[in-house]
Amino acid sequence: MLDNDFMLKLEISKDLYNSIAKNAPIYDFHCHLSPKEIYEDKVFSNISKIFLQFDHYKWRAMRFAGVPEKYITGDAEDLEKFKMWAKTCEKLIGSPLYHWTNMELKKFFNINEILKESNAEKIYNQCNKKIQEENLSPVKFIKNSNVKLICTTDDPADNLKYHKLLSQREDLGFKVLPTFRPDKALNILDENFNNYLENLSKSCNIEINSYDDLITVLKERISYFNEIGCKLSDHSLETLVYYPTNEIEVSVIFKNRLNGNSISFEDAEKFKCHTLRLLANEYNKFGWIMQLHIGAMRNNNEAMFKKLGSDSGFDIMNDFEVAHHLSKLLNEINNSLNLPRTILYTLNPKDNIVLSTLSHCFSEDNVPGKIQFGAAWWFNDNKKGIYEHLEDISNQGMLAYFVGMVTDSRSFLSYVRHDYFRRILCNFIGDLINNGEFEKSYELIKEIIEGICFKNIKNYLELEEIIK
Repeated sequence: MLDNDFMLKLEISKDLYNSIAKNAPIYDFHCHLSPKEIYEDKVFSNISKIFLQFDHYKWRAMRFAGVPEKYITGDAEDLEKFKMWAKTCEKLIGSPLYHWTNMELKKFFNINEILKESNAEKIYNQCNKKIQEENLSPVKFIKNSNVKLICTTDDPADNLKYHKLLSQREDLGFKVLPTFRPDKALNILDENFNNYLENLSKSCNIEINSYDDLITVLKERISYFNEIGCKLSDHSLETLVYYPTNEIEVSVIFKNRLNGNSISFEDAEKFKCHTLRLLANEYNKFGWIMQLHIGAMRNNNEAMFKKLGSDSGFDIMNDFEVAHHLSKLLNEINNSLNLPRTILYTLNPKDNIVLSTLSHCFSEDNVPGKIQFGAAWWFNDNKKGIYEHLEDISNQGMLAYFVGMVTDSRSFLSYVRHDYFRRILCNFIGDLINNGEFEKSYELIKEIIEGICFKNIKNYLELEEIIK
């Protein structure tokens, strides 16, 4: 298994993958890599630091397999952690984690064996030898993956120090741009909201004593991010209920929160949606893309959240209704003629059809696919989830203009997920051609596959002047 034809069933799928998709460049426009780690470019100490340090996908699987926490996020030796992951991984039948792990070992370390408990120590030592002999570091992994663009995820209060330093490097061979992620400024119910506002105030030396002050500061930060090359914003919408409101009401809600008064759920949603509408106007002004990640239900284990914090493997997909409220929100922004290009992601596949159809309601002349249904996200990032996502876009939307895959990852090895996606994509298209459901025109198919792999997002982000 895991040979060049892995997951490719038909000869035409193999041909499309090998001649078009396999070596196409990667534009990773949504990830969680650290710009500091990229800039410092330190050689990794061992394979466990790369494989397990930030990977809550693996942590979830290990916990379910009964692995003690000391071998997951605790103080166990790195070799022992790797062995525990190997013991878990060898039984992950049908899981993308099984595929990704062994694809990463093959691509980056020339390991052709399937990782198991019985060979874990040998593979651990082989990987570590290669890391040290070849000084494997973040930049080397990125270059080895043919990555041309990385868009990180950055808080508005961030000074973007490492982005500025990276922008001065002419030898990288790829660009690293920030993404504006103002979730903490919109989550008015968070117990640390007022403390966060103090931090945000310091980022541009403007005190936030009113809602107008908040918007002024966020606009200042958007302008600052734009100067550093930002092309996208990102929002995690863990709830979405649209209530009609106005500036006066939202200003009162904000002032109440500043004064330490309790805020209702309805007030919080009014504040969030109204603020998002104002921010969308700014994004449109600068030509940014707005990303809306919908449907995560986070930190479900309170005890483990207190112990480990967020993004530790205790999040699930939510199941609230999105059609009515998302439509109202986008329509309200569009009514002011300021709806930016927008990518919609859902964590719950029940909403695939909704997002596939909603994207058609807000078109614009000479902008193919202005509103996009983004890549199969997180719990959908697997063979079945990706295939169904492609099928839904094809049935309800226009696959040829889809902006493609993202890693959404903190791992420098996760670029194999693009390869995984491309294999599934070539299978999907090859199957349509083989069944006589689409014309067997190589040039047309090449245009479509290259578009989905990298050209569509490059055009969507208007990157011609930034990346040749």
